[in-house]
Amino acid sequence: MARMTAARAAVEILKREGVSNAFGVPGAAINPFYAALKASGGINHTLARHVEGASHMAEGYTRTHPGNIGVCIGTSGPAGTDMITGLYSAIGDSIPILCITGQAPTAVIHKEDFQAVDIASIAKPVTKMAVTVLEAAQVPGVFQQAFHLMRSGRPGPVLIDLPIDVQLTEIEFDPETYEPLQAYKPAASRAQIEKAIGLLNASERPLIVAGGGVINADACELLVEFAELTGTPVVPTLMGWGILPDDHELNAGMVGLQTSHRYGNATFLESDFVLGIGNRWANRHTGKLDVYTAGRTFVHVDIEPTQIGKIFAPDYGIASDAKAALELFVEVARELKAAGRLPDRSAWAASAQEKKATLQRRTHFDDIPIKPQRVYEEMNKAFGPETRYVSTIGLSQIAGAQMLHVYRPRHWINCGQAGPLGWTIPAALGVAKADPDAQVVALSGDYDFQFMIEELAVGAQHRIPYVHVLVNNSYLGLIRQAQRAFDIDFQVKLEFENINSPELGVYGVDHVKVAEGLGCKAIRVTDPAELGAALEQAKKLAAEHQVPVVVEAILERVTNIAMSTTNDIGNVVEFEELATEPSHAPTSIKTLKV
Repeated sequence: MARMTAARAAVEILKREGVSNAFGVPGAAINPFYAALKASGGINHTLARHVEGASHMAEGYTRTHPGNIGVCIGTSGPAGTDMITGLYSAIGDSIPILCITGQAPTAVIHKEDFQAVDIASIAKPVTKMAVTVLEAAQVPGVFQQAFHLMRSGRPGPVLIDLPIDVQLTEIEFDPETYEPLQAYKPAASRAQIEKAIGLLNASERPLIVAGGGVINADACELLVEFAELTGTPVVPTLMGWGILPDDHELNAGMVGLQTSHRYGNATFLESDFVLGIGNRWANRHTGKLDVYTAGRTFVHVDIEPTQIGKIFAPDYGIASDAKAALELFVEVARELKAAGRLPDRSAWAASAQEKKATLQRRTHFDDIPIKPQRVYEEMNKAFGPETRYVSTIGLSQIAGAQMLHVYRPRHWINCGQAGPLGWTIPAALGVAKADPDAQVVALSGDYDFQFMIEELAVGAQHRIPYVHVLVNNSYLGLIRQAQRAFDIDFQVKLEFENINSPELGVYGVDHVKVAEGLGCKAIRVTDPAELGAALEQAKKLAAEHQVPVVVEAILERVTNIAMSTTNDIGNVVEFEELATEPSHAPTSIKTLKV
């Protein structure tokens, strides 16, 4: 048998589980693991500037390709607690990442030793497993179980905490005969699928709500085939955006209080049946449940049995991996179609497309300062269907989801449930690291951008190019808009006169200087007519210098983006004038029909 340190055994297991990249920050308590990482080779490591940033990089890396599992590494104490936000983000969106932390020696863990904290207990609520390994011989089994858990059932993150003496202890381990454990995924039965399709066939105006679980299961092609076989329009959730192209004739648009389309909400409110697959009925998608559920029959398919009925009781629930369920949905639908037993849904699908051609928001404004809607119009022109967008939260993300276009799975990479500010820069670096040939475009408001702005230096150091569109109104825009209900505008202004950049007026932080100081390129735009050229220049600069390139659009200070103020998807307030002629929305999916 081969004899090696437990740390070396852990690294060998990572490689055999398919890990090729890791993100982290070394330190005293994790240095034996880093020594093994260097000695073993085969795993590329990206040095983060902040350990929370490393966790978000790992998450962006996982989200980019099916089967990816991002790994983040940090020393003991504050590094572990810094990564809790990344773990929360990952578990909220069912994203597997592995967090590895160093720990004080086992003999002093409970003696208030320097940076000794019970990180396993802290991490338990936001992981599928969090464990401090106290016996070196258990390290291989714990790592094997970690990958098994991350891949089984509803995916999610795991934290493994390794005391420094455990890392250094030699154990017997044969990496050549190591085998990953087979993941467990529940699968629907034929009888369950037949019942679900029977309920669908009995309806007149059915919809499919397709969530992130379909993307996680790599089942997008199956979902599109099932929709086409049955003629059923599809509503992608924000996490499922890209399952089918935005211009597909069965894409009915997104539904919700904020990240929704006018036509998507209108079509949903006319439906009488909803088949939800791999979705969790998030509250910003549903809004008031009495409005969302009224007059509709619901079937819910989810990999996690306890998700079914968590938000509301469906008429029928199926615990199944989305791919396993969709394989049967397609099989049964093919048989029914061949037998002429599928209803004709063409008129219903056409009505959804009619709404898409008539219920549009205006994007073309020539105002100075720039209106945000114009930024997304120019992004649609500059970036094609192959673009991987990355965003987290705020009015920038909400408006982006309303106005940008996505055509492929994993090309809208968004932190959904947690929405931590600062997520976008490190996540974009993780995406660009996972797909170095892709056009990666991040989207941030100024506050999200400032939260982890130091991670731009990671892109400069490690030559990870991408384009970052920064919409700057020097405001906490989403919180300001929410404060309207309280008749306040309190502690949300980021404005100040920067004594070093008086040309900015009251916009405060000079993001161009900061980005350049961190080794990146940056362009500031104040005239909407110059946005297109700036975006094209950014693409060229990123390719030439192999660094992140920031395009900062100076926006009007106050903009209200369309959303419901009553938690009702039937009552979304349109604060801006709507599109009434084709020139108002020149990059809309369908030319405006007037």
